[in-house]
Amino acid sequence: MTTTVRHADVATVATPLGPFTTLTDTDGMVLASGWTGDAENLRTLVHAALRPQELRRRDDLGEVTRAVTAYHEGDLTAIDTIPVHQRSGEFLTHAWDVLRKVPAGSPLTYTEFAAVAGRPQATRAAANACARNAAALFVPCHRILRIGGALGGFRWGLPAKRWLLEHEG
Repeated sequence: MTTTVRHADVATVATPLGPFTTLTDTDGMVLASGWTGDAENLRTLVHAALRPQELRRRDDLGEVTRAVTAYHEGDLTAIDTIPVHQRSGEFLTHAWDVLRKVPAGSPLTYTEFAAVAGRPQATRAAANACARNAAALFVPCHRILRIGGALGGFRWGLPAKRWLLEHEG
């Protein structure tokens, strides 16, 4: 099934980690997000079938912008009900759904995440789900750590991941 997304709305807000930009589709679902002011870079993270052809800059994305601000101000559950639209294969899609259920303050290891996602031997696939997640914060891949608590990778930098985990802890 091919979906043509003609445009996405985009807004950037200031956070303690710097600018946070969100792209949403016409239904207000998050297509991509992260700690950057570069909306075009975020656009390239969206699956080709969902990638918008045009970005429309907005001052605010309503509920989505309020959730980003509230999260960074301490309401760690503000992001939980914001709808996200990502596309990939069956396992990645499932893994992203599982990530949304990892509670703030209760990080998992990649091995634990693989097991919770139903594929305990697929630690690398679980790590790949984190690496390919375009909707940072809303799909909280920062809550997944290496065995022993090492941070592992994070598209937005390890200092940002450390801040997020401390903020949630």
